[in-house]
Amino acid sequence: MTARRGPDHEDRGEQIQAAEREAARQRILAQAEAERIPAEETTRAVPDRRWRRGQQ
Repeated sequence: MTARRGPDHEDRGEQIQAAEREAARQRILAQAEAERIPAEETTRAVPDRRWRRGQQ
Protein backbone atom coordinates (compact mmCIF):
# COMPACT_ATOMS: atom_id res chain seq x y z
CA MET A 1 0.00 0.00 0.00
CA THR A 2 1.41 3.39 -0.96
CA ALA A 3 1.35 6.25 1.47
CA ARG A 4 -0.45 9.34 0.28
CA ARG A 5 1.70 12.39 0.10
CA GLY A 6 0.40 15.45 1.80
CA PRO A 7 0.08 18.84 0.12
CA ASP A 8 3.27 20.02 1.82
CA HIS A 9 5.30 17.35 0.02
CA GLU A 10 3.77 18.19 -3.36
CA ASP A 11 4.40 21.90 -2.83
CA ARG A 12 8.02 21.14 -1.95
CA GLY A 13 8.43 19.08 -5.11
CA GLU A 14 7.01 21.91 -7.21
CA GLN A 15 9.33 24.38 -5.51
CA ILE A 16 12.33 22.17 -6.27
CA GLN A 17 11.28 21.83 -9.92
CA ALA A 18 10.78 25.59 -10.21
CA ALA A 19 14.22 26.21 -8.69
CA GLU A 20 15.82 23.71 -11.09
CA ARG A 21 14.09 25.34 -14.08
CA GLU A 22 15.28 28.77 -12.97
CA ALA A 23 18.83 27.50 -12.45
CA ALA A 24 18.83 25.95 -15.94
CA ARG A 25 17.48 29.19 -17.40
CA GLN A 26 20.25 31.18 -15.71
CA ARG A 27 22.92 28.76 -17.01
CA ILE A 28 21.58 29.06 -20.57
CA LEU A 29 21.48 32.86 -20.37
CA ALA A 30 25.02 32.99 -18.94
CA GLN A 31 26.32 30.71 -21.71
CA ALA A 32 24.57 32.75 -24.40
CA GLU A 33 26.02 35.98 -22.99
CA ALA A 34 29.50 34.43 -22.87
CA GLU A 35 29.23 33.36 -26.52
CA ARG A 36 27.70 36.61 -27.74
CA ILE A 37 29.79 38.75 -30.05
CA PRO A 38 29.04 42.47 -29.72
CA ALA A 39 28.06 44.12 -32.99
CA GLU A 40 30.96 46.57 -32.64
CA GLU A 41 33.44 43.69 -32.76
CA THR A 42 32.10 42.00 -35.87
CA THR A 43 33.73 42.71 -39.20
CA ARG A 44 31.74 44.47 -41.87
CA ALA A 45 30.74 42.26 -44.74
CA VAL A 46 32.75 42.86 -47.90
CA PRO A 47 31.05 41.98 -51.18
CA ASP A 48 32.54 38.98 -52.92
CA ARG A 49 33.24 40.13 -56.47
CA ARG A 50 34.79 36.93 -57.80
CA TRP A 51 31.56 36.13 -59.65
CA ARG A 52 32.03 39.29 -61.79
CA ARG A 53 35.37 38.22 -63.29
CA GLY A 54 33.75 36.73 -66.36
CA GLN A 55 31.68 39.86 -66.98
CA GLN A 56 34.56 42.31 -67.33
